[in-house]
Amino acid sequence: MKNLLFVATYLALAPILIQAKPIKLSGGKSFKGWNGNTNSIWRVEKGAFVGGSLEKKVPHNEFLCTDRNFTNFVLHVKFKLVGTNGFINGGVQFRSQRVPNNFEASGYQADMGDPAWWGCLYDESRRNKVLAQAPTDEVKKVLKHDDWNDYVIRCEGKLIVLSINGLKTVDYVEADDSIPGFGIIGLQIHGGGMAEAWYKEITVEELP
Repeated sequence: MKNLLFVATYLALAPILIQAKPIKLSGGKSFKGWNGNTNSIWRVEKGAFVGGSLEKKVPHNEFLCTDRNFTNFVLHVKFKLVGTNGFINGGVQFRSQRVPNNFEASGYQADMGDPAWWGCLYDESRRNKVLAQAPTDEVKKVLKHDDWNDYVIRCEGKLIVLSINGLKTVDYVEADDSIPGFGIIGLQIHGGGMAEAWYKEITVEELP
């Protein structure tokens, strides 16, 4: 009887256990599972997705996005932003959608860039504003300019929590019920600068 109870309990919890296993979204060798302008904007280099150029300005925002949607999850991304001229900025989109017949992606963005974009929650091509400002002075203490940093993005129901290098920068609850609670994950290189946004070791742990 005890064995039967154990089996029944395991089978009931199995879907949750399976969901909790981290999914590797980037293998560092190809764009499998992703879509975007991989002809002239995005490339795979040194095990990372790289968007942009240090030799010419990126003409407009460009996004490399997952083929599938995600709802509740914990997303881990290593990122590096470098640039020489113009607006040097990038970000990680989540719970987002491609804008039809356009290069834009619409939705939440974990922002990146000077002077005070690092760690902020921005609403890209939708409300077009910062939804939650990061503590700039605290972020400066942990941020590694022109080097690799860690973004952790947690989405659970209405709750969104962002962290950079272990520092929680945003704890936001969405009040607008019309905003979708699901969508694609995307990587941005912002237009207008001679800049490169690097992303690697991207994993997502789906939550029930």
